Amino acid sequence: MDDNCILEQASNKTSGKSLLIEIIVITIISIGVSKLLQVGFSDNQTLMALAVPVILISAAIIPTIVRRKDLCQIGFRIGDFRRQLKVLFAAFVIVFSALVAGVLLLDHYKVQLPMRPIIPEGRLYIWFCYQILFVAIPEEVFFRGYLQSNIIYLFNTVTGKKFRFLEWYGIIICAIVFAVSHVILLGSIISIITFLPGLIMGWLFFRTNSLIAPILFHSIANIGYGIIATVIA
Repeated sequence: MDDNCILEQASNKTSGKSLLIEIIVITIISIGVSKLLQVGFSDNQTLMALAVPVILISAAIIPTIVRRKDLCQIGFRIGDFRRQLKVLFAAFVIVFSALVAGVLLLDHYKVQLPMRPIIPEGRLYIWFCYQILFVAIPEEVFFRGYLQSNIIYLFNTVTGKKFRFLEWYGIIICAIVFAVSHVILLGSIISIITFLPGLIMGWLFFRTNSLIAPILFHSIANIGYGIIATVIA
């Protein structure tokens, strides 16, 4: 984060206890309401596509504004774009090489791909936009922007110091919540594999202090996996 964000965050008087309660309550309400809407309006996919992103973004922004924190503290900043591209490139080279190899291996042994996306025929561009606007952006704003940044801030507030391992604890905890949320909302235990991309996106957010890198990675990863799964498998 930039210097102004760091100074503002360091002077924030929010107690560790109240912030912990806020994080738990906001997370439970956000996922719980999303699940209730999913169950209650299962026959209205359009409503679901609009409601869940609104819930996640609101859950991230409203508490931040109420506590009078600058939105840059939850990743709403451009930052060093050149550095972000370098970090993204490194992540893509490693992850997508492993992804293609994994998909080919599963296909060779006739193993069904986990969480294989369903791309509507003739509506590829709509699906692309959906993955970016209604999946990647709201999920990264909430899970990385709100949840991860506040968990790490909470750890630093309690200890009074900044330790690298505490930041990694924040990334891991956030990735766990991210994966469990997918299991709850998608209704499949295999969704727990989202823990791994959750770690990568958490690391990207930590390295760049901006939501741009994790959002781009999330978008391209979802779209790339869908295309690879369709073409190879």
